[in-house]
Amino acid sequence: MSSKFLFLESMEILSTIPQYYTLLEVFAVLWFVWFISKKVYRRQDVMPTEDELEKKIAEWRPEPLIPEVDCNHPSLHPQCVTSRVGKRVIVDDKDCLNLGSHNYLGLAENKEIEEIAIATVRKYGVGSCGPRGFYGTVDVHLELEERLAKFTETEEAVVYSYGFSTIASAIPAYCKRRDLVFVDEKVNFAIQKGLDASRSTIKYFKHNDVKSLHDLLLEQDEKDKKNPKKAAKIKRFLIIEGIYMYTGQICPLPELVALCKQYKLRIFMDESISLGTLGTHGKGVTEYFGVPRQDIDLIMGSLETAIGSVGGFCIGSTFVIEHQRLSGLGYCFSASLPPLLTTAAITAIDIMENNPHIFKSLKDTCITIDNALKKVPYLETPSFPESPVKHLYLKKQLHHAEEEKLLSAISKKCIENNLAIISPVYLESEKQLPRPSLRICVSIVLDESDIEFAISTLKKCVQEILSQ
Repeated sequence: MSSKFLFLESMEILSTIPQYYTLLEVFAVLWFVWFISKKVYRRQDVMPTEDELEKKIAEWRPEPLIPEVDCNHPSLHPQCVTSRVGKRVIVDDKDCLNLGSHNYLGLAENKEIEEIAIATVRKYGVGSCGPRGFYGTVDVHLELEERLAKFTETEEAVVYSYGFSTIASAIPAYCKRRDLVFVDEKVNFAIQKGLDASRSTIKYFKHNDVKSLHDLLLEQDEKDKKNPKKAAKIKRFLIIEGIYMYTGQICPLPELVALCKQYKLRIFMDESISLGTLGTHGKGVTEYFGVPRQDIDLIMGSLETAIGSVGGFCIGSTFVIEHQRLSGLGYCFSASLPPLLTTAAITAIDIMENNPHIFKSLKDTCITIDNALKKVPYLETPSFPESPVKHLYLKKQLHHAEEEKLLSAISKKCIENNLAIISPVYLESEKQLPRPSLRICVSIVLDESDIEFAISTLKKCVQEILSQ
């Protein structure tokens, strides 16, 4: 009676369980049996015979660690500089007038800066051997940050030990995953690497085209209206350059600031070229356009151009700058800027503050050279007339490789004729490979005879190469 009672009771319990539970359990058991049997079957088939192994090894062609490179690649035939870089430079044993270095104010060979640097080495040694937060901060670092903030009329500045890492570190310190970043399509490689590290959503607009940016903002505004709660959580940024390294053109800053105020974008601007060259006192594109500096959330820049030292900096409000001291990777984990380069930068700022006329002289030289370049046959220069960086392009556009070959030949011919002009080389990994060009860097040290020699030599070399 007891066994019969237990059987009936169990049947009654099973009858209360929904049928789909039973089906699910049966399916799970069958799937588990199938999975185990398939795994066992695969194990039996995985091990090849010795003949099969020998055949596969013989057929295997591993990809080379270094891909094959054209024997004529420019990296395999570098031009060798065997002198100090200044107004003149020796390239491949040719004493050349230097139009290839970013020595806009001629500070690279300034005697006062040289004496200060030598005295600093005797006092502090060569380097700090540590990051800023780990015994790498020297009193001159704090002085340089204070001087930069004062010169640019901002609340605070932070100094990095390398110009490239400054920009590549500052951007991901603020732009994060799911943030929205609007970027000019011609930004330099340091900005591109900073954007990659940020993992943000990137939207490129046409170079210096305010309408193109406005169209992107309108399109995004329509998307935001469909999901306002999600839109409210997205941080938005605009990243531009004061003067673009790849084109020599100035950004339309007033129009861009107006759009940012309308659509609530934070502005980050790279002023590596424009700071120390534009404006009555060399304070950059904001001074040139009369835009309040507080309208720009973060200004980044290099000490390796107009200031004639090494390193980089960021300037802005205290709230923005202090964030980088804990999250800017190039600041936290790189050895600090060597003291000799720090005092060199401080001295350069002293020279800029005490001699404001040099900015007027640089402006006049830039315009003079720009007007002269327009008379060079076969070439055109759409760069901003007051920009110290100018790009020369072929008037007749050809295939990228063909243009590169012709312009490289012109550059080599110029060096043979004692004029150092370079054809910039770009990495193939860049987002948009810039059009080949000849790049000229204007310096205040050039006089009328230098400009006349440079233009006449360039004309001669262009005609020899392109008239064939």
